[in-house]
Amino acid sequence: MELLNKSFDFRSDTVTVPTQEMREAMYTAEVGDDVLGEDPTIQRLERLAAEKVGKEAALFVTSGTQGNLIAVLTHTKRGDEVLMESEAHIYYYEVGGMAALGGVIPRLIPGSAGIITPDALRKALRVENIHYPTPSLLCIENTHNRAGGTIWSPEQVKAVAEVAHERGLMVHMDGARVFNAAIAQNCDVSELVAPVDSVMFCLSKGLGAPVGSILAGSKEFIRQARKCRKMLGGGMRQAGVIAAAGVVALERMTERLVDDHALAWKIGQAISVIPHLKVDLERLKTNIVLVEVDSAWGTADKLVEALQMAEVLAAGSGPQTVRFVTHKDVGELDGLKLVETLTRIMRG
Repeated sequence: MELLNKSFDFRSDTVTVPTQEMREAMYTAEVGDDVLGEDPTIQRLERLAAEKVGKEAALFVTSGTQGNLIAVLTHTKRGDEVLMESEAHIYYYEVGGMAALGGVIPRLIPGSAGIITPDALRKALRVENIHYPTPSLLCIENTHNRAGGTIWSPEQVKAVAEVAHERGLMVHMDGARVFNAAIAQNCDVSELVAPVDSVMFCLSKGLGAPVGSILAGSKEFIRQARKCRKMLGGGMRQAGVIAAAGVVALERMTERLVDDHALAWKIGQAISVIPHLKVDLERLKTNIVLVEVDSAWGTADKLVEALQMAEVLAAGSGPQTVRFVTHKDVGELDGLKLVETLTRIMRG
């Protein structure tokens, strides 16, 4: 089936295309061999990224998945235990890389809307015993994908990080959309990530760059992480061509995320009154709208197919849940098209 107007693509903020300013920056980027430490545009991006999140150093990586895996490899040794919320992206969507390549075992902690409490972490951290793996890393996700873009507050991050550090664990934040989390709370992103030892965030989602993510932490952490990146085949040589778009993303695209949140809220409110559809507006804080489909009407797959026939693209997020994501390449009229189409489908 032919896919139609991209402007009606609500599957993910990963579908964004680079801005004209990004394209021009890529065309004129000064480059060098980054594996040899000679690409000035990548160096500029890494300095800017580290400054933005308040960390000593940063590393440009190909993807969020690679960034998270490098963090796990750098923070742990084979046989260690890595703790995370039970539906974390790093566990659910990253092909088991931490186990296959890192040799570590995940320990899942049930959360509420993607958030785990200090008490829940304490209960999951077992006493030292010859039978148990050594817990060495806590991973948290902000915003939380499967929970619908829910956010950790600075206070929540600090509280759970304190427990982890008390027990000798490092803390990594999968912050693929951490700028969304900061904008939603009107706080600086550096405040959100200050308690954690490392953070990964994506340039290629809401910030609109075509490729790449950032891993940030201490200078020593990044020194080790750079070697892990090379081991994974992530040495990209003259990659300043794509890093240039990342520079524009960080300089121009973070503040506009508030527009995505506002549109998501409008869409969520409108969908919540459509028959057979339910939206938890209490959870709707950023740019991800989760919609529960009444089983009496049908399944998520049935709705996704009906929307596609009507030129609107969406994605399933469970047997009865459809996900709509706002981003820079959809606007008010596209949101209206989505709501009108859903109304017609559900009432027809």
